[in-house]
Amino acid sequence: MRMRKKPNLDKRLAKCEVIMPSSPEALRGKWKESFGFDKICIEIGCGKGRFITETAKKEPDTFFIGIEREPGALVMAMEKAMEQEIGNVRFLDIDAARLCEIFKEGEIDGIYLNFSDPWPRKKQAKRRLTHRDFLAKYDTVLGKDGFIFFKTDNTKLFEFSLNELAEYGLRMRNITFDLASCDIDNVVTEYEERFMEQGMNIYRVEAYK
Repeated sequence: MRMRKKPNLDKRLAKCEVIMPSSPEALRGKWKESFGFDKICIEIGCGKGRFITETAKKEPDTFFIGIEREPGALVMAMEKAMEQEIGNVRFLDIDAARLCEIFKEGEIDGIYLNFSDPWPRKKQAKRRLTHRDFLAKYDTVLGKDGFIFFKTDNTKLFEFSLNELAEYGLRMRNITFDLASCDIDNVVTEYEERFMEQGMNIYRVEAYK
């Protein structure tokens, strides 16, 4: 379900332009050089930004890029980063299918996928962010030791994702079907907090090249 349009959305987005590169294609292959970081991680579908802002604060030596297509969520994420004066995070309004246009081969160190749309119908499988077609794009932009960390509340999507990751040949670690019961450093997203309050299990897996 799409969010309702936020009041004064255009004005709010304009105030956040400083942390949303207008021509990301021009930075392809130059992200680390341009922003002065040796490590870059991206979150695809960053929502309202709690995960990426909190993670960026915990890892100040890493440069984070949040990708979000929903303008209402994107503006909230950017405002959050600006209010907290987090300097190692930027945001993009792009489709994940365009990753290879924005990032050069091996330019990214890690990818976070948190509570991605499950696209439940069988004919929608290719739209899932853990489908092998997307994994191929991630494989291209990730460095040799790159990782994909995936979290979801959807059992069927998790099972599908484990199969896709395995068939693609990625090494999986720390697979859990109940994240709350595990001793894993975890930044809780807005969705995750809501699901956990409802007693729902959170599934998580780490995949490596």
